[in-house]
Amino acid sequence: MKELAGRLTALDPDAGAAVRVIAYFDRLAESRAGLEALVRGAAVLAGVPARLVDADRRVQVRVEVDGTRRDSAVPPDPAWPSAALTPGGVPALWLERAQEAAPSVVDAVILERAAGAVRLVLDRTRGRAPADDPALVETVLDATAPEAARLHAARRLGLDPAAAARVLAPFAGQPRIVPAHLDAEPPVGRVGVGPAVPVLDLPRSWSQARVALRFTAEGTAQDPGPGVVHADELGGIALLADLVTPGAEPPPDVQALEAAAATTPWLLATLHAVASTVSLRAAASEINVHHSTLQERLAHAEHLLGWPLRTPQGRFRLGLALAVRHLVRN
Repeated sequence: MKELAGRLTALDPDAGAAVRVIAYFDRLAESRAGLEALVRGAAVLAGVPARLVDADRRVQVRVEVDGTRRDSAVPPDPAWPSAALTPGGVPALWLERAQEAAPSVVDAVILERAAGAVRLVLDRTRGRAPADDPALVETVLDATAPEAARLHAARRLGLDPAAAARVLAPFAGQPRIVPAHLDAEPPVGRVGVGPAVPVLDLPRSWSQARVALRFTAEGTAQDPGPGVVHADELGGIALLADLVTPGAEPPPDVQALEAAAATTPWLLATLHAVASTVSLRAAASEINVHHSTLQERLAHAEHLLGWPLRTPQGRFRLGLALAVRHLVRN
């Protein structure tokens, strides 16, 4: 191969360089090189930083020209030369070459050979399963499954057994396992969020996420409240979930709330604001009414409910009734 590359170089420098690239990645593949070594090879051969991003398998590797790994949170530029890991797939391997640079035959060979080698490594080490494979997720969240089976499923999902993760329990759809930090990917819709735990403790995160889901609401006038609830922010109120069965007959205070809301459209949103803010003035601002209007509403609500709402004990009773109302309904 080396002799062939030398002869081709004399005739066509690009052809000679392409043959050397093929030989280089063949050697890496034969030695079962890892992902970082493959991306480093692409960077060194191309003379520009190279980057691998496989969102499905949660892999991100970026290597500078000098071989130093230096990952970046900045998204790849679509104008960079790139290659997919599978035919017809989305780009996953990039060479960070300036847009004004002319297309290069050598770049194309580097990307093709590197992408093929990377695909083999990912299939061997991470499996072909997508990050949300329902069967694998079910195994990871099953407390009765053997520990070895849960660890195997976690690795197939691209989870690091040594890192923390949490479970999202959506109102509709399958549970999701996500990294411990959700800043970059906030949940959407009604979602219960489990605590961050080691991978083997994810069944506990799943259980608590389902409890948190019961405290969520649609966020409408007839179902006010947060759409996303974190289990580790509930504290002792989570114990109510063990006492209240969905669909059970509501306790008297919840029945009073429902009866009052049936004749007073503003009541539930107003009372939620009173129960969830630090003061009545804050509650008035929350629902965009004048402080005097809120006082009038509270007087009317007290008459309908039969207990005071402007005392600490009354607000506590109100908050408890609103929480139980969610639990009865969910």
